[in-house]
Amino acid sequence: MTIRRLPETIVNRIAAGEVIERPASAVKELVENAVDAGARQIDIVLREGGRTLIAVTDDGCGMSAEELSLAVERHATSKLPDDDLTHITTLGFRGEALPSIGSVSRLSIASRPPGADGWEIRIEGGKVTPPQPAGLTGGTRVEVRDLFFATPARLKFLKAERTEMDHGVNVVQRLAMAHPEVAFSIGDGERTRFECTVGGELAGPEDVRLRRLAAVMGREFADNALAINAEREGVRLTGHAGLPTLNRNTTKHQYLFVNGRPVTDRLLTGAVRGAYQDFLARGRHPLVALFVDIDPQLVDVNVHPAKAEVRFRDPGVVRGLIVGGLRHALAEAGHRASTSVADSALGAFRPGTGMRLPPMPNSGYGRGPVPQGLAEMAAQYYAPHDEDMSGLPGLDAAPSAPMAAPAGADTDAVADYPLGAAQAQMHETYIVSQTRDGLVIVDQHAAHERLVYERMKSALAEGGVKRQGLLLPEVIELETAAADALADRADELSELGLVLEKFGTGALVVREVPALLGQADIAGLVRDLADDIAELGGAHTLKEKLDDVCSTMACHGSVRAGRRLNRDEMNALLREMEVTPHAGQCNHGRPTYVELKIGDIERLFGRR
Repeated sequence: MTIRRLPETIVNRIAAGEVIERPASAVKELVENAVDAGARQIDIVLREGGRTLIAVTDDGCGMSAEELSLAVERHATSKLPDDDLTHITTLGFRGEALPSIGSVSRLSIASRPPGADGWEIRIEGGKVTPPQPAGLTGGTRVEVRDLFFATPARLKFLKAERTEMDHGVNVVQRLAMAHPEVAFSIGDGERTRFECTVGGELAGPEDVRLRRLAAVMGREFADNALAINAEREGVRLTGHAGLPTLNRNTTKHQYLFVNGRPVTDRLLTGAVRGAYQDFLARGRHPLVALFVDIDPQLVDVNVHPAKAEVRFRDPGVVRGLIVGGLRHALAEAGHRASTSVADSALGAFRPGTGMRLPPMPNSGYGRGPVPQGLAEMAAQYYAPHDEDMSGLPGLDAAPSAPMAAPAGADTDAVADYPLGAAQAQMHETYIVSQTRDGLVIVDQHAAHERLVYERMKSALAEGGVKRQGLLLPEVIELETAAADALADRADELSELGLVLEKFGTGALVVREVPALLGQADIAGLVRDLADDIAELGGAHTLKEKLDDVCSTMACHGSVRAGRRLNRDEMNALLREMEVTPHAGQCNHGRPTYVELKIGDIERLFGRR
């Protein structure tokens, strides 16, 4: 067959296959053009999900008749004045979007620059009609009708109208987050799906951005977001990240931007996952909106025609910046948990029904003798028990932290602490604490698990975990393969404070354990570690998965649900939580406590 040059219309349709995958792709390209044109108001209308109409109107700089004619030619652009692909400062730059869209639709562009007449140009299936005069007050209006009419096969791959509309809204929301100085609206011509405004605000840039993020990600995110501001080797990271207890089962609410460009990058998402790996269970993902500002010469955005992927010259610096910036913010949050935890707790409360209470003698609120049985209940829950604190593994009676309160401190004084004064232990699992303006309910196992975990990590960082020899070494029987795998990792486990060795076929003998674990279930711990190692496989060292191994050990070394604590023990646990980073959630991402304010409680009883 003879080699020949393809017709221009076919070339543009091939390009359109890469650039315009669905209506949302066209929306992205057109809105990016409007942002590059300096628009401050951009309005988008999609009918039938963008199949029959995509209309984008902006108040940008506009184009003359000559510029309109050039704009619809392939690889014609105003965004590379120096023909330098290493210094791209605009969202668009390839000059492919308009001719690609015009080759597969009926495209019209009307535009008017300041102080000049308006003009309109039309393209139908790649055929261009010369510009004609048009009435327009200013800016640019682009209409894309019958998208993919020239390539019917592509129409078959489009989803339902609502799905395509959702994709279009998502594109606009991402650009709105990156450009809070621009107002956006998108709808179907009858109902507005998303709208955000600017102007008339006295707030600072951070507040404006957070307000824009709240418009997209919800008020709940704004109430539980940590400000991120870090810099390393000329690369700056800003934005907001949600507390670990505010999480989702998908990465849908992770928004990443590079120089104002929404991107999908495995390096960045991997860095976010690494920063939160201490705090979230597998399958749970944090909510973040992160903005990376970097010298354009240090990042390549010309990776794919859709411009959604980037490549960094030094990816290690960017990844380290994200991990470090997020972990610093999480550490600064201390024991804070998201307000969504309290909201969920309030939502779970239901008014009592059908419960018969014993009659109160001497009618009158708060008067008369205590009904029979209530005194005993009060004594059971509120009076300190006689147990000694020495049985609580990994928790001292008086923590050395500066906020520690002496045992038996006055309740009013202790209530001034963030987590208040312990008042009761319910079901030998939950600590009820009173604060100045509410109450706190603590899951004692989850809370202590985090404390032991953080202590173990600190001990490792300081040179090693202290070990405690067993008076009677414990023999544990396992499957032969599991016993062999643990024995092969004996040296690594020894560094973590667990000393074991083979004891015949399919058995191990444990001689020393980490001192932090106290009277832990050694057999259960060893079996769980065997499962961890089987999951890691032989290609990974335990140090590479140190957090997972420490988490498993901490779980076995923490005070269990069902363990009765006296008031001093409960208060000691609360005080240590207050000075331990990330104490608001356990190692699996679950909250360790719920805080209810007086106002929340009053609303439950109809007082507000």
